[in-house]
Amino acid sequence: MESTTQNATRLEHLPISFFAMVMGLAGLALAWEKAQHTLGIELHIDRWMVGIAASVFLALLLLYGSKILRYRDAVIEEIKHPVKLNFFPTISISFLLLSVALLPIDTSMSRYLWLTGAVLHLLFTLYVMNVWIHHAHFQVHHMNPAWFIPAVGSVLVPVAGVPLGYLDVSWFFFSVGMLFWIILLTIIFYRILFHDPLDEKLMPTLFILIAPPAVGFIAYVRLIGELDSFARMLFFSGIFLTLLLFTQIQRFLRLRFFLSWWAYSFPLAAISIASMTMFEQTGSEVYRWLGGGLLLLLSGIVGLLLVRTAVAVLHRRICVPGH
Repeated sequence: MESTTQNATRLEHLPISFFAMVMGLAGLALAWEKAQHTLGIELHIDRWMVGIAASVFLALLLLYGSKILRYRDAVIEEIKHPVKLNFFPTISISFLLLSVALLPIDTSMSRYLWLTGAVLHLLFTLYVMNVWIHHAHFQVHHMNPAWFIPAVGSVLVPVAGVPLGYLDVSWFFFSVGMLFWIILLTIIFYRILFHDPLDEKLMPTLFILIAPPAVGFIAYVRLIGELDSFARMLFFSGIFLTLLLFTQIQRFLRLRFFLSWWAYSFPLAAISIASMTMFEQTGSEVYRWLGGGLLLLLSGIVGLLLVRTAVAVLHRRICVPGH
């Protein structure tokens, strides 16, 4: 009876940020798929990686759906929270990433996932931005790179949208994402430079800075079909931000484990894929080796994250009050 009560309590405190785990797993699958295409070999590992990501996503949807039905007040508290609010679009982004992953496997399923993800993401973005505009309790210290997720996540839409034939819709989402990347990047650097440092728990979200230019580069190349000056600017912006964060590796290594560690995964997957895309566009071996090296690093990090997350769940350090 006590165990049942404890499990119910843990469901009440299941964090919406758990869906960032799906983004990391799907990103890893996409990076390996890209590597196989770039190297011209078939390792048959990306499909089971997609299966794992999809299974985790389905499990989290069922769990969070149960939370909505049983603990509506807890969900309302999360969706009104100035930080947790921004993780709700990780659900729609997960749909979009799985759509990209399934594109070469099942086009009809990919289309269904893309349509669901695009519509959901637009709704989430409009809701979150309405909250931003009409807020009554946000403070500067609430601002962190997770705020990129709702609006800037829109740049992911063209990656599958263009091959599926939704060109104008893809340009719409790309435009929204790029507009708010510039706006939010300015605000976030103002917050970091002139106010108190980020809380230890939120430090890993700094890696989210890499994602908008990296994904933007991939999406833009899909949209125009070639490498131009703007594409290069996006790619090298992502590379610089990656280098900047790598120079602070000692700070990240000292951090205690939080679920926010999953913020390391998807941005690294994005810059790895971007590097391999750059190789395809230029033929320069430097970018192929850079993409491969980042992929190996990403694979090790995702393996570590899976172990640390499992240990944290078993020791009841996640899904508890205050997390």
